[in-house]
Amino acid sequence: MMQPRFCTLSESRELALATCSVAHMQLSEIEERNFEDGEFKLRPLESMRGRPVYIMQSLAPSASSSVANRFVRLLFLLNGLRDAGATERIVMIPYLAYARKERRTQPRDPVNTRYVARLLEASGADRVIALDVHSPAAFDNAFGVPTDHLSALPMIADHFAARMGAAHLTVVSPDVGGIKRAQLFQEMLEAASGRPVELAFLEKRRALGKVNTGRLVGELDGRVALIVDDLCATGGTLVRAADRCREAGAVAVHAAVTHAPCPAGIGEVAGAESITDVVVTDSVGPREVTAKIRSLSIAPLFGEAILRMKHGQPITPLLTRWPPVG
Repeated sequence: MMQPRFCTLSESRELALATCSVAHMQLSEIEERNFEDGEFKLRPLESMRGRPVYIMQSLAPSASSSVANRFVRLLFLLNGLRDAGATERIVMIPYLAYARKERRTQPRDPVNTRYVARLLEASGADRVIALDVHSPAAFDNAFGVPTDHLSALPMIADHFAARMGAAHLTVVSPDVGGIKRAQLFQEMLEAASGRPVELAFLEKRRALGKVNTGRLVGELDGRVALIVDDLCATGGTLVRAADRCREAGAVAVHAAVTHAPCPAGIGEVAGAESITDVVVTDSVGPREVTAKIRSLSIAPLFGEAILRMKHGQPITPLLTRWPPVG
């Protein structure tokens, strides 16, 4: 089989370059030409014929590019690569937009995750790899092509295990829907630190468009709280959870999220007096590091996944431990 290519669009170039370095690949150049009326042209500048191609694109908004624009550009690139003769198109999406609306909760509700899947498949995606989607089960069920779900939780657990020393730790889910994620993180943190970690969660109620934080279940008095979630949009959920943890006697509160697509939201979290610091990844692009914001790179994770696929090795170990074993 001919050597695979690696492509990306300008929005995800920095992350793609770092991923290529880990995967021992070169980044293939794409001509990106924008026209005055808002249309664009995308063209690979080297031959793709007869080769599998990895394509990386994060679907997070920026000041110069909306979510919809990034998604349409990805669809056009996929079609263009298929027309250029690429034998297989493996799409890597560090941040999968539209994934929060994965089921109907009201009459005539859309199921956006399924629509995204249909569009990617129709455009030529043969495999889709995403990071910490809102619902892994809904992600798997939406696609007809093979999917792989990666998680930053093992990397985050390793980060905290190295930092927390002998502190008594409690992993906190900011809502009931995230309990399973918090349980997995608790197990990873126990394995990485070699000592027991407690679990707690908060109730969250939504009424007339207003979100209220309810009862806190779990022991926080005199303990260090680690609030874990997949996404920080406005930051309100994390701040409310941190406030409740402090009221319950937590001596420090650290927050950890994989995706922070809105800079204002993560800034709100970092600015809260109740939060000691917040850990995020660069899934949506380069992240400004401050005294209270720590950033972890996901390039080693995606690079390791590529190496494993190229060598016919399982990706599953990446879901539970970092650095991976087996």
